[in-house]
Amino acid sequence: MKWLAKIVVAVAANAVALWAATSYIPGFTLTGGFSEFVRVALILTALNFVLKPILKLILGPVIVLTLGIGLIIVNSLILYILDFLSKNLTIETIPALVYSAILIGFVNFIFHLAATK
Repeated sequence: MKWLAKIVVAVAANAVALWAATSYIPGFTLTGGFSEFVRVALILTALNFVLKPILKLILGPVIVLTLGIGLIIVNSLILYILDFLSKNLTIETIPALVYSAILIGFVNFIFHLAATK
C-alpha cells in the first residue's frame, strides 16, 4: 500500500510542477483542462519511474563529474520525450526546456522530501 501512496504523491507533484512550468516559463505550454494535466502528469511519473534510473545509470559519470548538474540533462531528456509523447505539451525553445527541467526537478525534490518524513 505504501507504493500506491508514493505513486499518488508523485503524480500530484508532477501535476503541480507542470502547472508551475506552464504558468511561469515562457515557451512551455500545456493546453487542455485538469484532465490533461493529470494525464501528462501520469506519463511524466511513468517516465520518471522507468526511464530516469536507466538514464542516471548511463549518464552517471557525467553527473559525478559535474557535481550533480548533469541531472538537469537527465530531466531535460525526460521532458523532451514527454513533449514527443504528448500532443498537448509544447516546449518551444531550449531555454524553456532547461528552465522547466530545473523547476520540475526542484518541485519533485521538495514533494518527495516532504513525503518521506
